[in-house]
Amino acid sequence: MYTKREYQAVIASPVGLLGICVSKNRVTRVDFFWKDEIDEPVILLQSTSPSVQQAVEQLDCYFNDGSASFSLPLKPIGTPFQCRVWDALSRIAPGEVRTYGDIARELKTSPRAVGNACRVNPLPIIVPCHRIVAAGGIGGFSGRREGERLDVKSWLLAHESVTL
Repeated sequence: MYTKREYQAVIASPVGLLGICVSKNRVTRVDFFWKDEIDEPVILLQSTSPSVQQAVEQLDCYFNDGSASFSLPLKPIGTPFQCRVWDALSRIAPGEVRTYGDIARELKTSPRAVGNACRVNPLPIIVPCHRIVAAGGIGGFSGRREGERLDVKSWLLAHESVTL
């Protein structure tokens, strides 16, 4: 379920509300406010912090142009393996996709391990886990294979002009 965090910004986007966390001028989290996890009203927040404003501006730029890329200072929190997967994801250009198997071969691991790291990615959109697809189709998103989360993945891929 949704729990309050110390968000420096909560913004509206074409894929729903996004919460942004920044620590020491580095983006640490971008959270979707999934409808099935919200148990209280969410209030939009804006910050005057330059690092938060930079994150908001780059997200806005991406939502206006699916070919836009990110150049933000990041500090995702995860295991060394998860960070290796997220680093590999960060190298996938807008409009391109890779399969879980492609990344698994690159990192000498299993597709399931890659999927698990994608599921807990603390920086979705910025670290583009939506660009990882199954060998036979779209795959999952944020731990789900249907519903709102998959609709978001489909929207993000279509926004980048990806057809599967």
